[in-house]
Amino acid sequence: MQALLARSPVIPVVAIEDAAAAPALARALLAGGLSVIEVTLRTDDALAAVAAIARDVPDITVGAGTLTTAGQVDAARDAGARFLVSPGYSDAIVEAAEHAGLSLLPGVSTATELMRAQADGFDHVKFFPAVPSGGIGALNAFSGPFPAMRFCPTGGVHSGNYLDFLQLPNVPCVGGSWLTPADAVAAGDWSHIETLAASAAEGRR
Repeated sequence: MQALLARSPVIPVVAIEDAAAAPALARALLAGGLSVIEVTLRTDDALAAVAAIARDVPDITVGAGTLTTAGQVDAARDAGARFLVSPGYSDAIVEAAEHAGLSLLPGVSTATELMRAQADGFDHVKFFPAVPSGGIGALNAFSGPFPAMRFCPTGGVHSGNYLDFLQLPNVPCVGGSWLTPADAVAAGDWSHIETLAASAAEGRR
């Protein structure tokens, strides 16, 4: 997970309604300089989108996000997901991910959850929902008791504040949906998405 999160300063978090558009979307992000994508399992076509990206755009690392049940782990693996992301901390998902042989970025928002994650051997976690859970102030506070923990803040992170998060020493990357606006995806405006990805990859607002 450490190597994965170091590859891109921003991980696009994408809800894909039509799997047919997934490869073109992934190619636009890759052309902009981002080589990791998280497809959220919030749509009917999500697993098909993961499969299409894994098959047609092998140069981008595709993961499945918003996992809330252990049963989704095998489905994501079978679709071709190379990593998993959950919004919260679940022992069942942790066990299923280990059994499936996939890296997991579990979600946390409290010190108690961080202690559980740390006890289970995690040193990289998703901080979600980042802004409602205290944002930069919370991450600064966590750095004291959890100096080795690294966070990927997601939730309320956008083009106007992501660079502020990336300045924190315990934040190697952020996750966000602003790189793939729904209207641009629906219109197939891949050049716009590529431009947004390039700005993020270069650390520009």
